[in-house]
Amino acid sequence: FLKVNIDQVYGIEYEEFPARIASVAMWLIDHQMNMKVSTEFGQYFARLPLKKSANIYHGNALRMNWEELVSKNELSYILGNPPFIGKQLQNEEQKKDMGLIFNGGNNGNGTGVLDYVTAWYIKASEYIQGTKIKVAFVSTNSISQGEQVGILWNKLFNKYNIKIHFAHKTFKWSNEAKGQANVYVVIIGFANFDVTNKYLYEYETPKSEAHEIKVKNINPYLVEASDIVILKRGKTISKIPEIIFGSMPNDGGNLILSDDEKNELLRNEPFAEKFIRPFTGSQEFLHNVKRWCLWLVDVKPIELQKSSEILRRIELVKQHRLNSNRETTQKLAEYPTLFAEIRNPNVDYLIIPKVSSEKRKYIPMAFVSKDVIASDLCLMIPNINLFQFGVLTSEMHMTWVRYTCGRLKSDFRYSNEIVYNNFPFPENPTDKQIKQIGEKAQKLLDARKEFPESSLADLYDTLTMPPKLVKAHQDLNKAVDSCYRNQSFDNEAKRIEFLFELYDKYTAPLLNQEAIGKKKNRKEKLL
Repeated sequence: FLKVNIDQVYGIEYEEFPARIASVAMWLIDHQMNMKVSTEFGQYFARLPLKKSANIYHGNALRMNWEELVSKNELSYILGNPPFIGKQLQNEEQKKDMGLIFNGGNNGNGTGVLDYVTAWYIKASEYIQGTKIKVAFVSTNSISQGEQVGILWNKLFNKYNIKIHFAHKTFKWSNEAKGQANVYVVIIGFANFDVTNKYLYEYETPKSEAHEIKVKNINPYLVEASDIVILKRGKTISKIPEIIFGSMPNDGGNLILSDDEKNELLRNEPFAEKFIRPFTGSQEFLHNVKRWCLWLVDVKPIELQKSSEILRRIELVKQHRLNSNRETTQKLAEYPTLFAEIRNPNVDYLIIPKVSSEKRKYIPMAFVSKDVIASDLCLMIPNINLFQFGVLTSEMHMTWVRYTCGRLKSDFRYSNEIVYNNFPFPENPTDKQIKQIGEKAQKLLDARKEFPESSLADLYDTLTMPPKLVKAHQDLNKAVDSCYRNQSFDNEAKRIEFLFELYDKYTAPLLNQEAIGKKKNRKEKLL
């Protein structure tokens, strides 16, 4: 009656000792299954003496030819828990592995940003071509978020015809080992053929039990929607203002002043006040930390000669840049009075921190004066109105952020090219709706002003967020939701499904234009 034996199992393990443990573990699990068979059929069954064993190979799975270990015609399933190693933590060998799998992918086609686990998706997808093998991997949830989705899944869809059959959305996974691994993971099951019935397993919280949902399709963001991927985009798909990076000092900290350093400079050289501007990065912005910078754009040399302290700092900037290994930075030493990259708008602007805690329900964003110099750790939107601000600080936009932005550890990494430029604003808002959202947005800003001593980090902490501010956001959310459709959204899943459909609608004409442009270019080359 038994159709499965232990020698039908194949595995690859990088470390030798765990490879031996895996072999023994397979005997143990085989024995446990035999005991279940004995109970089921009422007759004792055991495979003793042990004559067969699992085929566990010691080696690097990404460098080995799987077909040489086992013919793909003999396999039904590939299951795995590949290493969770982000791009910044990969050693030289692992980077070489990535380059091998992605055909030199670390050298220009964007795959240098991918986690190590993604190589197994490509390796398995190549192996299963022309078969009915099903694959499932436990993976870090980063492969279903942000920039990685477009790069990885675009390749899986277009080159290997991969379809997702089932997926467990983000949950907290731990093991029983001494140094417990506690990571946020997903499980994705896929093959190179489609099936009618697909299943999503959702979790109310990362620690909850899963509940199963039967769906028509699962896209790479693990949402019931079409197989779209969000790629980097230089321009917005909606008619909204351009978003830009803050200014980058690249000064070794010598153009930046703390509150005490600023006060000390002005005590000794009060005339220097005209050179000092408020300066903020994401942390300063969120936590009301006062910092300042020497802003020496268009300064006259005779004015600089009056300040020994500013001259000292300028000299340090020059030395810092000259000592750099990068040629472009060395060239900047010729301009030691200036930030390396200057982008400050000449109008007041909205500031968005690039990194914000995932624990906040909303990414705090606020209007600041044009006199404030934002660092490259912030994004800026000049010429934005209250309606547009209201949409950006709503639950609708935050749903888009949670699914499409990258992560730094688990914190949100807001992106101009992935998140903002691809975000579908309401399609045809009426003047009445635009006015209403603007009014609700202003009430939200007014609610913040009632707590002048509190930082944005305090105001948007889930435990200390003032009820007035909570209510202001709730009212704004209702107004924004009604701007998208008359029917309310039952949950976040419905919101993101709607947004993906709207994104699809907005980008279809853009794809046609790009295709026409490419054909035109080809014709011109032929001519």
